[in-house]
Amino acid sequence: MKSPGKVLLAGAAVVATVGALAGCSSGSGGGGGDSKIHLVVAPVLPGATADALNALAQRVKEFEKANPDIDVKAIEYQWTGTTFAAELAGGTLPDVFNVPFTDSKTLANNGQLADITADFTKTSTADKWNKNVLSVATGDNGKIYGIPWGPYAMALSYNREIFQKAGLDPDKPPTTLDEIRQDAKTISEKVPGVAGYMQMTKDNTGGWNLTTLTQSLGGRMEKVGSDGKVTVTADNAQTKQGLEWLKSMRWDDDSMGSNFLFDWSGINQAFASGQVAMYMSGSDVIGSLMQANGFDQTKYGVTTYPLASGSDAGILSGGNVDVVNVKDSPEQIAAAVKWIDFYRTQPTVDKNAAVKNAQTLKAGNQAVNAPTLPVFDKATWQQNQEWIKPYANIPAANIAPFNAGIFTQQIVPEPPRHTQDLYNALDGVVQAVLTDRNADIDALLKGVDTKVQALIDADGK
Repeated sequence: MKSPGKVLLAGAAVVATVGALAGCSSGSGGGGGDSKIHLVVAPVLPGATADALNALAQRVKEFEKANPDIDVKAIEYQWTGTTFAAELAGGTLPDVFNVPFTDSKTLANNGQLADITADFTKTSTADKWNKNVLSVATGDNGKIYGIPWGPYAMALSYNREIFQKAGLDPDKPPTTLDEIRQDAKTISEKVPGVAGYMQMTKDNTGGWNLTTLTQSLGGRMEKVGSDGKVTVTADNAQTKQGLEWLKSMRWDDDSMGSNFLFDWSGINQAFASGQVAMYMSGSDVIGSLMQANGFDQTKYGVTTYPLASGSDAGILSGGNVDVVNVKDSPEQIAAAVKWIDFYRTQPTVDKNAAVKNAQTLKAGNQAVNAPTLPVFDKATWQQNQEWIKPYANIPAANIAPFNAGIFTQQIVPEPPRHTQDLYNALDGVVQAVLTDRNADIDALLKGVDTKVQALIDADGK
């Protein structure tokens, strides 16, 4: 589930498409009947606006001017798992397209994406990547099969003012689930009318949050076998542990308030109005809180969501990976990597682009230095922060706990198959646990396994 609160940088590649999708790939020979290398690229989903169309056209011109031997045709295209195999076999895939974090590693391991390692290592940022982010585009053989962009990580947002009212130190947010529970209990006791902690519960967000909790404890909602078969495993020890944790806060501590039906926008409003002190969401949610809810960013605090000590524990993350058609020629692959690097990567490490982004965001009262999942290593990220520091409008100390911890957190993508159906089924489980003290967790999770597995199995028939 893409973080609904993601705010795209104004100076980055906010673009649309040119042309229509029909016989996409330019083929292994490059096509065109001339000496140029021809690329068909699919920067975004179908549905172009005039402004976005113009922005993309300008970017294409800039690239072609810098690379006169490469001809770029931009088209609209949306990758889906159900049509990909047929498009690959039929030769209708673009040369460059994007896939979600959920699928990039599986496609790479299946040999369905081009190996771009040799050309990737020639880019100016090859040695600057946050290895946790790059891992989603790295095959089990260690080779690189794509370039990630636009990632987010789940985090723990909290109201610093409420922490102070409860006698808690807002500069020392909780670092374990036990500490979240204790702080939530303290807040509910000392600041009447405020829910110490809450999670989303409806419109698929309950399942999204529960999956984050499960993965933070080392569990998985789905597992992919060596044969590619996906098995739904919601009925696992870590999911049960997470639900028991929520159950204890709800029924034993009474620290979760009285409203147990929150979607993304609803919980944002509750947090912004001071009804909820802590909640789980994407690390960049402050942008939406400021724009949609008028939240005073000086009250905002955010830290990494606690991970268990096991090697399987990781933070749920979403995002995109630009990949290259496995049928492309070596010349096309090299050109494709140049395009991806130019279009997706360079704006992040270019000072002028970073400053322009910051200026535009601040002028629109948007979050300039919202905490995100850094694409590059800490040194590169710190350089970027220095560039935008004059325009930053969120106190650095407020987001320091997240920025200090995110580089060491392992990233775990969302479940790969029928993700939204899974989340929808899990909504009911979370709601039941929070509204029925005697909810049968085992039976509820077994029901989710059965329901979603049937959908996955039906795909193969």
